[in-house]
Amino acid sequence: MEKKKIGLLFELFFTFFKLGAFTFGGGYAMLPLMQREIVEKHSWLKDDEILDILAVSQSTPGPLAVNMATFVGYKTAGFSGSFFATLGLVIPSFVVILLISTVLTHFQDYKVVKYAFNGIRAGVLALITKSFFTMAKQCPKEIFSYLVLAVSFAVSVIWGANALVIIASCAVVGLVFSIIQRKRGKAQ
Repeated sequence: MEKKKIGLLFELFFTFFKLGAFTFGGGYAMLPLMQREIVEKHSWLKDDEILDILAVSQSTPGPLAVNMATFVGYKTAGFSGSFFATLGLVIPSFVVILLISTVLTHFQDYKVVKYAFNGIRAGVLALITKSFFTMAKQCPKEIFSYLVLAVSFAVSVIWGANALVIIASCAVVGLVFSIIQRKRGKAQ
């Protein structure tokens, strides 16, 4: 491997390592810093390319920041670029979680820690509820959507179906429904 490529891989790793180590709040909190590092500082991509990568990263499984690191690394230096950019972004979080889990096992029985986790659970529930209302506003207001919602909820709560099965089934049902709607529209 030539020196220039090795230097680029190191630069990708270190740039995403810094982003992973010093950015808190998840993928969306990282976006302005990523844009500055990727577009303005290193000129690896252009602003419109970042928007395209953001759109793809949001629609693929996994954390937004990890998906973006993978796509930016690939676009910049191919497979090895995606590997090193992703590795750089993930290592800081991995180390922090490893340290916290090691320490937490020693303190998990203390009441203060239990109360803290009760607070965290409540906060997470609030964020999930907010996401529900945000997504509900974007959902089409028609009987079909409400029916899919109700059936999915029932299947999840009553029978404990796997979330991936529910999502895949809803996608198939939505696709079939849209095909039927199109055929009806052409027939009229």
